[in-house]
Amino acid sequence: MCFVLYVGTASPLPLRPWRQEAPALSVKTLSAKEEAIKTHFTKQAVQHVGSTSGCGCDFPHVLTDTWRSPGFELDMLPERDTSEHSNAEELVKLLRESGEKTIEVYGVWDGDFTEAPEARESISLSSILDPHFRFKEKGFYTVQVD
Repeated sequence: MCFVLYVGTASPLPLRPWRQEAPALSVKTLSAKEEAIKTHFTKQAVQHVGSTSGCGCDFPHVLTDTWRSPGFELDMLPERDTSEHSNAEELVKLLRESGEKTIEVYGVWDGDFTEAPEARESISLSSILDPHFRFKEKGFYTVQVD
């Protein structure tokens, strides 16, 4: 099972295939099974954004059971590894290049497309670069592009 990240924008992001021989961020149209994820977005264009692993597992993220634990704080997590950091940087670059002022981001486990968000946050794009930032599983983010 993989963590997956979906991005909602007013206009579609340019598609980027994932290639095993040159792993990089990918942007894909939704598959038929992923179409249900659209119900959570207000933006018209919803796409799957993959990390260098192909899925979203190399984006910094935290599981629901962890972030919902009493007393849990995101800054309690260890610093990100190199892969998470570079994927976060590339994601910020991709979202900034969209030219949009507000972008929606939702992270879930693959297959949980109908699951409603359990957390909603408004964040700045640059906050994704904070060493302690993690996308919360079932966390829906309204991202203000700075």
